[in-house]
Amino acid sequence: MVTPFHHMRLLSLTLSGLGLAVLPLAAHAELEDFSTLDNPAYQTKSFDGNAELGYTKISGNSDSETLLAKTTMTWYHNVWSYSLHAAANSASSDNETSAEEYLLAGRTRYNLSRLNYLFGLARWDKDRFSGYDSQTTLAAGYGRQLLVGPPHSLSVEFGPGVRHDELSDGGNENHGLAYGGLDYAWQVSDTALFSQGLATEITGENIIGRSDTALKVAINDTLSLKLSYEVEFNDSPPADASSQTDTTTAVSVVYNM
Repeated sequence: MVTPFHHMRLLSLTLSGLGLAVLPLAAHAELEDFSTLDNPAYQTKSFDGNAELGYTKISGNSDSETLLAKTTMTWYHNVWSYSLHAAANSASSDNETSAEEYLLAGRTRYNLSRLNYLFGLARWDKDRFSGYDSQTTLAAGYGRQLLVGPPHSLSVEFGPGVRHDELSDGGNENHGLAYGGLDYAWQVSDTALFSQGLATEITGENIIGRSDTALKVAINDTLSLKLSYEVEFNDSPPADASSQTDTTTAVSVVYNM
C-alpha cells in the first residue's frame, strides 16, 4: 500500500535526482494556531520562524485561483515559549470567491518541569463562509509532553476557555468552552518530517474540531516543500454557513528564518 510517507521519500529522492541539495529538517511539528508549542527545555536556539506561500492559477475552459500565506514566529527563553501566527487563505472560480479566511493567533507555554507545562492561547478567526463575521477564543490550562523526539514527539493539553462569536447576521454570542489540543511529529528521515495537529472547542451550543496534517521535505538550509491537508468541522454552525466542514489541501514553499 502506498502511504503519504512513501510519497515523501519519493519526493526527497526526486529532489536529489534533480540536483537539489536536500538538507535535514528540525524534528518538531508545525507551529500552527492550535498546535502545542515545542518544549523550550530541548531548544538550541532562542528564535524559530518561517513564512509559507502557496499559489495556483488555472485559465482556459475555466478560471480558478488559490492563495495560501502563513507565517509563524516563536521565541524560547529558559522555561518559556512564545509564538505568534498569522494566515490568509482565499480561492475563486470563474471570478466567484469560494473561500476567504484570515487568522491571527498567539500562544505561550511555561514549563513546570521538562514534561509538564502550563499554556495560554488567543485566537481570532474571520471566515467569510462560516456563518460568523469573526470568532475570538481565549483558553488556558495544563499540558503534558508524552514523547520527546526525534524520531517521535507527542504532547497533549486541555483546559477551560471562552469564545466570543460575531455572527454574520449582526448578532453576537459568548460561550464558555472546554479546549483540548494534540501535537505529534515524526522525523521520518533526516530530510522528511510528518506532523499532525488536532484541537477541539466544546461548548453548550456546538463542537468545533480542527486538524492539520502535513508532510515537509527540506530543499536546502532555508527552503522546504510542504504538502498539507487541513480540516475544520462545526457540528452546529449558523444557518447561513455554507457547510459544516471546510477542507484545504495545499502544496507550498516554506522559508525558514
